[in-house]
Amino acid sequence: MLRLKNMSDLARFAASVASLGRPIHVLSFKLEGRFVYGVLAVFHDYYKYYGVPVFYYVDSDKELEGNYILVKVEEREEKVSISKGIKPGWVSIPIIRLESPPPFLAE
Repeated sequence: MLRLKNMSDLARFAASVASLGRPIHVLSFKLEGRFVYGVLAVFHDYYKYYGVPVFYYVDSDKELEGNYILVKVEEREEKVSISKGIKPGWVSIPIIRLESPPPFLAE
């Protein structure tokens, strides 16, 4: 598990994956009283770490009020927003809420 500095870093990471045409979603669950939001990635072609899953995440004491993380990058600024729906011109990353942490992350 790799903890990121903030939600903007997580959003930027997920948007970069989406821009490559790969499906992406943010997993959300509660762990030890905190709300965890993260992206599961797998190393490919990285020497002896081939196939190793890595969970990039941020956590918060408050649950996000929305179903999507929206990202829009313009020439001089980056915008990250949490929304209940999608917006044209923005990269929309769905938030998938899990009932409990995946077993491989809760250990």
